[in-house]
Amino acid sequence: MSISPSRVKLLGFAGSAAALFLLTACGGGGGEDKAGASGLDTVTVQLDYQLRGGHGMFYVAQKLGYFQQERIEVESIKRGTGSPDALRTVGTGRADFGFGDLPSLVTARSQGVPVKALAAVNQASPLGMCSLKSNLELGSVASLKGRTVGVHSAGSTFIFYQALLAANKMQRSEMKEFTVTPPFENYLIQGRVDAVPCYIDAEVPQLEEAAGGAGTLSILLGSDAGYDVYGSGLFAGDEMIKKNPDLVQRFTNAYLKAFTYVLDHPAETAKLLSETAPENASKAGLFQKQLQADIDHTFTSDVTKANGLGAMDEAEWQSTIDVLAGQGVLKGAKPTTKDVYDATFVKAYSAKN
Repeated sequence: MSISPSRVKLLGFAGSAAALFLLTACGGGGGEDKAGASGLDTVTVQLDYQLRGGHGMFYVAQKLGYFQQERIEVESIKRGTGSPDALRTVGTGRADFGFGDLPSLVTARSQGVPVKALAAVNQASPLGMCSLKSNLELGSVASLKGRTVGVHSAGSTFIFYQALLAANKMQRSEMKEFTVTPPFENYLIQGRVDAVPCYIDAEVPQLEEAAGGAGTLSILLGSDAGYDVYGSGLFAGDEMIKKNPDLVQRFTNAYLKAFTYVLDHPAETAKLLSETAPENASKAGLFQKQLQADIDHTFTSDVTKANGLGAMDEAEWQSTIDVLAGQGVLKGAKPTTKDVYDATFVKAYSAKN
């Protein structure tokens, strides 16, 4: 995808957080526009957690006018407290679109939460186990035996932890578990635990800096140790998909166009994210490192090379479901692939681009 010079220049803005949101798809987001006078569809987005590099597609689509081109105004992009809450928020209609961990979506679906994935942003899970290399080298999952592991018994990291152990025929009793609360990476730096689950595209850059710089961490990616599942992605509720597929298509179009931009322009995306709020002003470098981790490890695959960014493969979804079901992670009925994803919208976008 090519970007016109006028679009590129937009990324040189030095405005405040207020300016970022005033220059959204509706050119200011006044009350009349939000009430429908502009003719744009107004939607809300629920993120899984605090702002990270992988959330950049929403802000790029907003800032560069991609949502506006699809006749959409994003009224708000809400920060979250974890994937399970984000999934429930979208499933109950309190937000129109969401972003979160797709294995958590499978678990939520097994418990009756009516949500489906629209695009797989992370073709492989960005989750892994992290340790301080000076204390513990993670050559395999078996390296954790007898060690103290920080465990937060809820959310995507707990699903990952249980499934990773099961995939490697290990029992939780073989470790010394220590209950932690977010940000639980702090427990590793303080020496209170030997290892913690970690996202390579989230806290790992910060964790590495706190540990002493590049090379100070030992990281075992779940995707290299039997955790063969998708990572995070874009999703919507069943009712939205059924009753307003045209809006879902237009939103997906804008999102995937922004995805291409993010992949090609991580530094500019990171700068944009750093200008979304005062507390993010110093985080451009962090956001760029997070994005680079995804560019290097998760954004693309053989499936995306053949079918475009965000593409989803039924066999990979079946693997994700089977990994979770076979290892006792699901709490309810085992969902089918048709229950958890709808590839229609990515396919339609890719066919035209």
